Amino acid sequence: MTRLALGLLSLSILFLLASPVRALQNRERVRENISTLRLLRMTQALDLTEEQTAKVYPVYNRIEKDKIEIQRRIGSELDELRTLLNDEASKGAEIETRIKNLMELRNALKAKDDEFEKFLESNLTLVQRAKYVLFSIDFYRGLGEKLNRARMIRERAKRDF
Repeated sequence: MTRLALGLLSLSILFLLASPVRALQNRERVRENISTLRLLRMTQALDLTEEQTAKVYPVYNRIEKDKIEIQRRIGSELDELRTLLNDEASKGAEIETRIKNLMELRNALKAKDDEFEKFLESNLTLVQRAKYVLFSIDFYRGLGEKLNRARMIRERAKRDF
């Protein structure tokens, strides 16, 4: 994918995130776009060969789908926990169960990340693995910066109107 295409994909993600209503309505699409962007940038940053790319893409996509399901379940458990905390009649055992479920789901999410990293460890060179460590940090840091920039632009636009 060319730099222009990657740039356009980045911009489309920012526009989707700039509007809270659209971001909520398109949460799934935003996740997919971020995942796709991460995969494309990772391919470039690590200089993956065609053979490596053919191995990495399906594993990455499967793990990301699994993580989305786990995150959905985490959201549901958090909603339940909030409801229980707002209900004075809630029993401690119910709250304890929700906390336990959340901890297990959090561990499952970590396990998925570990699974992908182990897969990469056996399919990348040492230099590519080092590049992956740096890429992961830089990608999410850059994404955070872009989100903050989009929020600032949105806040300025609100003040100007």
